[in-house]
Amino acid sequence: MAEEGTAVRVVALRGGHVLDRRMTEMGLNVGCELTVRQRQGSGVVVTRGEARFALGNGMAHKVMVERLDVAGDFAGVGDA
Repeated sequence: MAEEGTAVRVVALRGGHVLDRRMTEMGLNVGCELTVRQRQGSGVVVTRGEARFALGNGMAHKVMVERLDVAGDFAGVGDA
């Protein structure tokens, strides 16, 4: 799991057709950049621009991301 304050880019959604479509409709699509704002228990709160999204454990583990460094370059792989 990505730590609080980490900038990440979504590289894959692995939740099946229904969850992938739901995430995409929310604006969490492959290629978008997110910031991990809060981790509580097994859930996570991420932001994309001014929008905040609370993801439960199951949903969060199906979003594959790569960590971005300050310049926005690839720095590692994890899941948010």
